[in-house]
Amino acid sequence: MPAAVENFASFREPAWHGLGTVFDHEVTSASEMLKLAKLDNWNVRLEDVPLPDNYTSTKSNFLVVRDHPENNNPDVLAVVGERYQTLQNEDLFSFGNYLLDGARWETAGSLKNGRVVFGSLALERETVLDPNGVADKINTYLLVNTSHDGSVAVQASITPVRVVCANTLNIALKGTKQSFKMRHTSTLDGRIAQAREALGLAKTYMDEFDKMAKELIEKEITKTTFAKIVEKAYPMPDKDTKGAMTKWENKIDLLDEIFASSTNSMINNTAWGAYNTLTERLDWYRSARNGNNEGILASASGFDPVITAEKNKLLSIVKEVAFA
Repeated sequence: MPAAVENFASFREPAWHGLGTVFDHEVTSASEMLKLAKLDNWNVRLEDVPLPDNYTSTKSNFLVVRDHPENNNPDVLAVVGERYQTLQNEDLFSFGNYLLDGARWETAGSLKNGRVVFGSLALERETVLDPNGVADKINTYLLVNTSHDGSVAVQASITPVRVVCANTLNIALKGTKQSFKMRHTSTLDGRIAQAREALGLAKTYMDEFDKMAKELIEKEITKTTFAKIVEKAYPMPDKDTKGAMTKWENKIDLLDEIFASSTNSMINNTAWGAYNTLTERLDWYRSARNGNNEGILASASGFDPVITAEKNKLLSIVKEVAFA
């Protein structure tokens, strides 16, 4: 396994475990979660950007500033316009207190030096595919995240994770929402409404996910079919520019190796095994830039829309070829 991810894939736990604080006991209070993850009392605020002498501007710009959780020194997170409104971490995650009957905080943290914050709630729902056979388990999580620089909306997303290899199976299912943008509300009624919407979203999405996964695990495929899936997903390059052919051959060899590995050995004759092979490569077998694992883990956690879109594309290819 590439060095970029070898310390994380062995956990067989969701990728966000490597991005924040993993709670070693049951945490159901948002205030406790914030304290343990050092996300409390940031005091996110706007401060004027001073103009040099003799300069004028028709618009106001502001610094987004927070108090550092460890040394209380202010950190500048972004420069924003006059329409930007700040959001405290306490306001973002407080709705989780109203999910206590079906969720517990598992992990929380920040990315990009505090510009993005997230928390993961482990929902008490486990899908077991082929329970009398391979018994492949899927756990369900609710990821809540936003940014303090205007780059990410306040949102909550349902993320299924295959237990044996910690693949995040972030896919858009036809007619079913996977995520929703959360409203910025400080009222009790508003938080309860958001909690209910999150739980309703989770149930509806996972019902549809279970149907899709069951369909894939019941569809047997051959090694030849898997090769056709890979060929369609990653066609052979027309020209061997900048070592393109070698890179392509290495990718194909890696996919074959994952398909036959212990994490997929019980399902590798199914369309479900083919899809998980493709997603496992995306989540765990990419190189980190400048040795920084944060981008790899963020993508594997579902925070990267490009990787999520790629997984949707791969699912369509698996279905197209396997059910042809």
